[in-house]
Amino acid sequence: MLGTAVAGGAGIAALRVVVYPRLDELIHGASTLTGGRADWISPLGAETAKVAHLLRRTTFGATLDDFERAASDGYARTVDRLLESTPAPAPPLAGANEGRLNIAALQQWWVDHMLSTPTPFAERMTLFWHGHFTSDYRKVGAQFPFMHWQNLTWRDMALTDLRSMLMRVTTDPAMLRYLDLGTSTGQSPNENYSRELLELFTLGVGNYTEDDVRAGARALAGWTEPRPTGSVQVVVDAKNNVTRAQPVFDSPVTGVFTPNRAYRGGPLTFLRKTDTYDTQKVIDRILAQPAAAPFMARKVVQHFVSARVDDAYVRRLGDRFRASRYDVKTLLREVFRSPEFTADQSYRALIKSPVEFMVHTLKALNAPQLSRLVVQSAASMGQVLFDPPDVGGWPNNDAWISSNNVVARVNFISAALGQLQTPPSGADAARHLDTVLSPTTASLLNQAADDHSRWLLALAAPEFQLK
Repeated sequence: MLGTAVAGGAGIAALRVVVYPRLDELIHGASTLTGGRADWISPLGAETAKVAHLLRRTTFGATLDDFERAASDGYARTVDRLLESTPAPAPPLAGANEGRLNIAALQQWWVDHMLSTPTPFAERMTLFWHGHFTSDYRKVGAQFPFMHWQNLTWRDMALTDLRSMLMRVTTDPAMLRYLDLGTSTGQSPNENYSRELLELFTLGVGNYTEDDVRAGARALAGWTEPRPTGSVQVVVDAKNNVTRAQPVFDSPVTGVFTPNRAYRGGPLTFLRKTDTYDTQKVIDRILAQPAAAPFMARKVVQHFVSARVDDAYVRRLGDRFRASRYDVKTLLREVFRSPEFTADQSYRALIKSPVEFMVHTLKALNAPQLSRLVVQSAASMGQVLFDPPDVGGWPNNDAWISSNNVVARVNFISAALGQLQTPPSGADAARHLDTVLSPTTASLLNQAADDHSRWLLALAAPEFQLK
């Protein structure tokens, strides 16, 4: 249907109507790749296919030059290079520490860096932690640069160790505000952060009690938001006809521990151990729990390997993660070198999130100048940067696919192609589908009348939505 519409010169509005039912059907039909329902066969027995598979999962999709370099290096060396490359720092965000934070500019800044960074795996991990240790600008606010700082922290800490990261998470100014730890005191503890630290960040439901939540809240109390340390900027608000003094931060800082706000009631029983707890002891006690390592391993597997998680695989990864003192590089190396990661059933078993899809689309089209379109289109697909739906973060995989947001994906492709005067050669389009096509996709591509049509078909195909 889509091929006929393109060949017949139908308008974009018609394409939006005819494409999504078949696309939605094919994506869901391809979710079980070993059950005979998929229209393609896994090529992961070949080294180059493994490399392409790795890059789809770890780099927002690679350019053709990136793929050729990685294919020349081979799979094992590419894994090492991804893990051992120092994350390229993000460029300065204009006015980030001066006055009110512009959220649209912040989103644009990150998308631009995703498209241009020489270390895209670091950005994938920054996005992973943004979805795991969530905060959103709506509650944190934009009067201070806390959301920007948090993004810098996730990138800086992305491939370190979980213990150090949990300490930074706990004292992060945006997190202090988002989950109310910054207003918690020993006499009047707020339980929000303690609960999510145990339930969503480290252990999971069933591995702690309500008494543990209360004890953790008391032990963690005393942290407050940082105070501005720089000059005061005069801001003129012409709309409301007022002039106000806006405090300015000299540079990113962490929260401040205020002893007279902390708990002074003596020993607490937390996760079955009685002690005089401070923040570091709380984190150490959490990481001593048998559930901690497999909890994090499962989250990584669901994000990078498969939505269907094998418990024995998770236990094996968790054991190695714990033995490494919770070194994140060790966990990821174990994942990427595991036979499960490159098994046939892992091929195209995950669905790209909207951000992954949009960034890969612009990479494929060699069109980083269209990055503003990513920010403009994010809400229609359900993934707005710095604005996750709740403290649980964004969903994964099948949750991204519905009639509405599949249409939004096709609209994004149409808009991107519409803003390009001359798209790249259509001969390159199929290469971004790993050259492994279903008969339907192959037939439609063969019918495409020009480069524009060929790119529209390739980028809208189920093969491109999957990774």
